Amino acid sequence: MQFRDRREAGRLLGQKLLQYARSDGPLDEWLVEALPRGGVPVGYEVASAINARLGVFIVRKLGVPGDPELAMGAIASGGACLLNQGVIEDLGIPPELIQAAIDREKSVLKAREAAYGIALNPTDFSGKFVVLVDDGAATGATMRVAIQALRQHNARRILVALPTMATHIARQLRAEADGVVSLIESDLFASVGQWFQNFSQTTDEEVVEYLKKSTNRPLNMGRTL
Repeated sequence: MQFRDRREAGRLLGQKLLQYARSDGPLDEWLVEALPRGGVPVGYEVASAINARLGVFIVRKLGVPGDPELAMGAIASGGACLLNQGVIEDLGIPPELIQAAIDREKSVLKAREAAYGIALNPTDFSGKFVVLVDDGAATGATMRVAIQALRQHNARRILVALPTMATHIARQLRAEADGVVSLIESDLFASVGQWFQNFSQTTDEEVVEYLKKSTNRPLNMGRTL
C-alpha cells in the first residue's frame, strides 16, 4: 500500500480516528497538534475530520554527527529533551557534540516558532486531550519527545495518530502514549517516504497556510459522536 500524498494519508487517518474517538466523548475537547513540517498536511486533514483546530508542536531531531538522518535524540518546544543512550553509547558520541547539536536545533526550533507565530504556553495543554500527528515514524524519536513534553505540560490524555510506522516503534509508542491510531505498521520499514507516491518536502510557507485555513474554518462546537 502507498498513499498518494500526505493529505490522502490524513483523510484516511481521520476516518479511522473518528471510529476510535467514539468512546472518548465530545470531539470538541480534542486538540490536534501536528509535528512540522511533514506532519502538518496530515494533521490538517485529521483536524478537519474530527472538527478541531490545527496546532503545531515543534520537535527537532538531534542527528548523529556525520549522519544527520540517524537520531541520537530530539528536543521539543517547552524544553523537553530525549536522548537515545543506545545510539550515543554505540557510536561513542562525546558530550560536547551532543550539546552542540542541542544548541543548534534549539536555534532552529526558536526560528520555527517565530515563523509560525507560536508562543507556547504550557497551560494550553493542561487537562486537555491531545492528538499528536506526524506523517510517519521510522525511529520514533521526535514523537516520543513530543509525548514527554506534553506529559510535562500536564495533558490529560495523549493519542498518537500516524499513517505509517515501523512495528517496533508502534510498540514503544503504545507503551508511552494513551493510545495509538495507525494505518500501516510494518517490519519492512526503511523510511517514511517509501509509503508515499509523493513525498515532496513541506515548506514553512505551506505550514503557515494550513494553520490559517484551519483557523478560518468554522467549527460546529456542539458536535459529538
